[in-house]
Amino acid sequence: MAADLMEIDDSLYSRQRYVLGDSAMHQMAQSSVFLSGMGGLGVEIAKNIVLAGVKAVTLHDTKQCETWDLGCNFFIHKEDVFNQRRRVEVVCPRVAELNPYVHVDTSLCPLDDNTDLSFLRKYQCVILTEARLISLHLCDAFGICVRVFCDFGEEFEVSDPTGEEPKEIFIQNISQDNPGVVTCMDNQPHGLQTGQSVIFREVGGMEELNGSVRQATVLSPHSFSIGDTAHLHSYAHGGYFVLVKTPKTFRFAPQQIHVAMLALETFQEQHSRLPNIGCLQDAEALVKLAGDVSATLKNKAPVNTELVLNLSRTARGTLPPLAAAVGGVASQEVLKAITGKFAPLQQWLYIDAFEVVGPLQSLSPEEFLPRGDRYDALRACIGESMCIELQKLRVFMVGCGAIGCEMLKNFALLGVGLARSSGEVCITDPDLIEKSNLNRQFLFRPHHLQKPKSTTAAEATRNINPDMQVDAHLNKVCPATESIYNDSFYSGLNLVVTALDNVEARRYVDSRCVSNQRALLDSGTMGTKGHTEIIVPNLTESYNSHRDPPEEEIPFCTLKSFPSVIEHTIQWARDKFENAFVHKPSMYNAFWQTHSSAEVVLLRMQAGESLESSFQVIKLMSRQPSQWEQCIAIARLKFEKYFKRKALQLLHSFPLDTRLKDGSLFWQSPKRPPTPIEFDLQDPLTSIKLSRILSEVKIPEYRPLEKCIETDETAKKPDQVKLPLSSEEEREAILHLEQAISTDRVTPECLRMSPLQFEKDDDSNGHIDFITAASALRAKTYNIEPADRLKTKRIAGKIIPAIATATAAVAGLVALELIKVVGGYGFESFKNCFFNLAIPVFVLTEPAAVKKTPIRNNIYFSIWDCWTIFGHEDFTLSEFMNAVREKYGLEPTMVVHGVKMLYVPVMPGHSKRLKVTMQKLIKPAADRQYVDLTVSFAPETDGDEDLAGPPIRYYFRPDAAMMP
Repeated sequence: MAADLMEIDDSLYSRQRYVLGDSAMHQMAQSSVFLSGMGGLGVEIAKNIVLAGVKAVTLHDTKQCETWDLGCNFFIHKEDVFNQRRRVEVVCPRVAELNPYVHVDTSLCPLDDNTDLSFLRKYQCVILTEARLISLHLCDAFGICVRVFCDFGEEFEVSDPTGEEPKEIFIQNISQDNPGVVTCMDNQPHGLQTGQSVIFREVGGMEELNGSVRQATVLSPHSFSIGDTAHLHSYAHGGYFVLVKTPKTFRFAPQQIHVAMLALETFQEQHSRLPNIGCLQDAEALVKLAGDVSATLKNKAPVNTELVLNLSRTARGTLPPLAAAVGGVASQEVLKAITGKFAPLQQWLYIDAFEVVGPLQSLSPEEFLPRGDRYDALRACIGESMCIELQKLRVFMVGCGAIGCEMLKNFALLGVGLARSSGEVCITDPDLIEKSNLNRQFLFRPHHLQKPKSTTAAEATRNINPDMQVDAHLNKVCPATESIYNDSFYSGLNLVVTALDNVEARRYVDSRCVSNQRALLDSGTMGTKGHTEIIVPNLTESYNSHRDPPEEEIPFCTLKSFPSVIEHTIQWARDKFENAFVHKPSMYNAFWQTHSSAEVVLLRMQAGESLESSFQVIKLMSRQPSQWEQCIAIARLKFEKYFKRKALQLLHSFPLDTRLKDGSLFWQSPKRPPTPIEFDLQDPLTSIKLSRILSEVKIPEYRPLEKCIETDETAKKPDQVKLPLSSEEEREAILHLEQAISTDRVTPECLRMSPLQFEKDDDSNGHIDFITAASALRAKTYNIEPADRLKTKRIAGKIIPAIATATAAVAGLVALELIKVVGGYGFESFKNCFFNLAIPVFVLTEPAAVKKTPIRNNIYFSIWDCWTIFGHEDFTLSEFMNAVREKYGLEPTMVVHGVKMLYVPVMPGHSKRLKVTMQKLIKPAADRQYVDLTVSFAPETDGDEDLAGPPIRYYFRPDAAMMP
C-alpha cells in the first residue's frame, strides 16, 4: 500500500502532503481505523479519513436506514429507506468510492460489555459515535451541542506539534557574555518561545556556534539569550539560525465534562433514551440532573438552565452543519493518533450552537415535532418555520471546489433551495475536475475527471437531495460577466457564498454584494487553518473594509545577484523559465506576425531601417536548434553562464575582502558570496552519450567585465528600454539573416515558436523539473540548502496546502451562520471563526461592526449606504447638483465618475459643464440604467477640507430602478 501511495500522491495527495509531510503519509498508508456509528456525524468522519488515505477503514453500525437519516447522512437515499437496508451496508460502497486506495469494510457485531472487544487491538485508532463502550465517548452530536473526546493513552509523543515550517532568521549580532544575547535583523522578528531550541549556521567569528543547538530564552521580538558565550570567539558577522523541531510528549489529565452533557448522559442511563422533543417533564428532569452533577464536581460549575432546556429539546435532533464542523475536528484527531503529527486535543472539546436556537425559544412546541420527512432531525433543532425559510432561500455560490462541495452537501441536508418552494441554489465555476481535486472535493469521482466542476457538483448534490433546485454555470464572476450577474440577478438573491481560493475574486464579489445590499458568507483554508467571515448589510464591515499586508516582493538585486534563502533561487528559476519559454517565443512570434517575410526584413535592415526587436529575433533564429545534440550544447553554455561566469563576475566586482563605507564587510549576512561551479563530465548523472556531446562543446574564454551591479534593495527591475541597435549589432543581425536565407534555413516552421504556459500539475511536461534543477544549481552556487521537487513545486506554483478535515470544518461553521442570516438574527448572534486544527485552537469572535462616518448636522453614512437621484434624458449637471442639495441638505462641490472628473470648480471650463446633460457627460452604454458617482460636499467652515459622502446612484430615467 505504501508503494501504491507514493506512486499516486503527487497527483492525488499533493496538497495534503504539504500539510502532513511524507512520514505521516506513509504512516497513514499502513494504518487501520475502526469507526462506529453511521449517523450524520459518523459519515462525516468516514468521508474525511477515507479522503485522507488511511490503509483500511472498518465501518460499524447495527441500525437500519430511516427517513430521519435522510436529513443527516448524505450517503443514504430514499430507496434505501424504502428497502429497509442496513445503514452500514448502504454507506460502505459509497464511502469506498471516495478513494480507491483505501480498503473499506463493515462490521455488524454488537459493542457492549457482553462482547469480546479484543478484536479492536488490531486497529491503530477506534472512533465511537452513537455508541457507549467502557464509559468512553469519542464524538457525539446532540442537537445544538457536540463534543469530542480523545484518549491517546497516558502519554503520547508528537513529532511536530504545530506543523509550521521553520524559517531561516538572519543574525545581526551575538554578544560575548553569560548569557550571550542573539539580536536578529530589524525586519525579521524571531517568532520563538522560551524553551525552544535553535541551530546556528554560517556564523562568522563565533564559529563554535555553527552546527550547535542552543535553548532560547526570549528577551524581545528581535532578541533572545542562548546561555554562556563568554568563552567563545567574538562575533564578527553573518550567520542565521533555524528553529529545531523536537518531539513533544503530551500527558493527559482526568476528563472534565461539561455539566449539561454529563446530565444528559445520566438521563440516558436512567431512561435508556434521550429526552423527548418538547416534553416539559423531561426538560425539568434534565435540569435537576444538571444540578446534581454540578454539586458532585470538585470545581463546581453553575447550571445554565436555559442551555440545559434547549439541549433537552434538541438532543434527539441533528444540526448537519454542526456535525460537519465537529466531524472535521474529530477526523483530524484520528490522523494525529495515527501519525503522531500535530498536538492532540487535551482532552475534551465542546462546540455549541446555542445562539442559533436561542431566539427560537418562544415558538410553540409543535414547531419542533416530527412530521415524518427527511427534515425531522433538523426541525427538532430549528423548528418548522425556519426549515421553510431555508427551503425558500435563493443562494448564489461562487466556486465549486473543496469548500464548495462541502457547502453543497450542507445545503442539501438543510433543504436550501427546494424547487417546490421557489428556492434555488445557483453555482458557478469555470474549472474542470483534476485528479488532485479528488482528495478533498468529495462530490467528484475518478470517472468525473475533465468534466466541469459546477455541473458535476450539481448532479451529485441532487443525488443527496432530489428536491433541490441547482442551477450550474461555467462562468467566472468578474467585471467581464456583469451582463450575466447584473443588479437584477443580485436583487433576486437572499445571500451570496464564496468558496474561492484567491483574494482578488473575493474582493470583487464583496463589492457587488455591498453595491446590491446582499449578505456574504466567506471562508477559506490553508493547511490545517481555517477562517470564516460573516458580512451582513448594515450590521458588519465588508470584506474590503480590511486588507492584509501586501505580500513582500523579493528585491530585484536579491534575485539577480544576492540570493540568501531557497525562495530566492526558486523565484529566479521561475523567472528564467518565463523568459526562455514564454517571453522570448512570444516576442519572436509577434515580430514575424508583423513582418511576414525574412527577405523583406533583410531589405529594410540593409536600407538602414531600424526594426524593433529585430536583433533579438534574428539572434534567436540563428541559435534555434534543429537537433537534440544542439539542445545539449546550448544547455552546457547556459550552465557556464549562470553557475560559473555570473559568480566570477560578481566576485570580480565585489572581491571577498570588499568593505562598505562604514568599514564593515560587503559579504555578510544576509549576502552570501557565490562559489563558481565547475562542470563535471565525470558526474555519475552524466551518461556516456552526453559526455561525448558535452566534451565537444567549445567554451569561450572568460573575461571579466567592468560593469555596475545593482546593490540597492529598493531599486526596481529596470524596464526593457528599446535602444537603437549599434552598428556592430546591425551588421551581426544582417549577416545572420543573410546566411539563414542563403542556406534555405528560413522556413515557415522556422518563423514560428510555441510559447509554453507554466503548468505545475502536469508532471510529464518538465516545467517543475526545470525549475527544481535550476534552483538547486543556483542554491549550490550560493551555499544554500536546496529544496526537493515537492517543496519547489509548492513555492514556484504558489500552491496553498489543503486537507479535507479543515475544509469540512470551515464549511460547517459557515452553514451555521447561514441559518442566522435567514432568521434575521441580531449582530451579537453572528460569529467569525479562526481555527488551527494542528495546535488545536478555535477562536470565535463577533464580526467587526459597521462604522458610521459623520458628514455633518447628525448626518452619517456607512459602506452600505447609497444615495439616489433620478434624472431624465435632458437632466443637466446643474439639475443633478440641485437635486442633491434639495434631497440631502448638502452643498455638492465635486462630482466624479470612476476616474473621470465631471465637475471640479477649479478646473478651467468646468463651470460651462453645469448646463450639459448628464447623459452627454457620462456617455453610458445603451443598456446602462444608472452609474455610481463620487460626490464631495462643502465643509461647515471655510478652510476645512471638502466632506466625503456615500456614492450617489444616478438613474438616467425616473423608472430605471424598477426595470430588470
